[in-house]
Amino acid sequence: MRYAIVKSLSFGLIAAVLGGLASSAMADTTWQKHHPRREQVNERLAHQNQRIHQERREGELTHAQARQLHREDRQIRREERRMAHRHGGHITKAEQRTLNRQENRVSKQIGQ
Repeated sequence: MRYAIVKSLSFGLIAAVLGGLASSAMADTTWQKHHPRREQVNERLAHQNQRIHQERREGELTHAQARQLHREDRQIRREERRMAHRHGGHITKAEQRTLNRQENRVSKQIGQ
């Protein structure tokens, strides 16, 4: 009887530890934790990229319009990298606002 209780507690503990490891693996990476502003900007750029592709597939954007929007997004990504390079891998709040304003302009063009 005592052995059965110890055994079930052991399995429960192992399951809890493994569950904790699995959930921490799904959490943000170290880079994401140390660069939250860059992560936010890059997530928006990735989402806009998906939206451009979707609008192009649906025929809402021409090939030329999609190409131009991708070009603008690449320019924003290059600027984000240059800003981060100047600050040891980070961007300031002001730089994040600037990049977000640029992304807002592109975003408005996607769904017109």
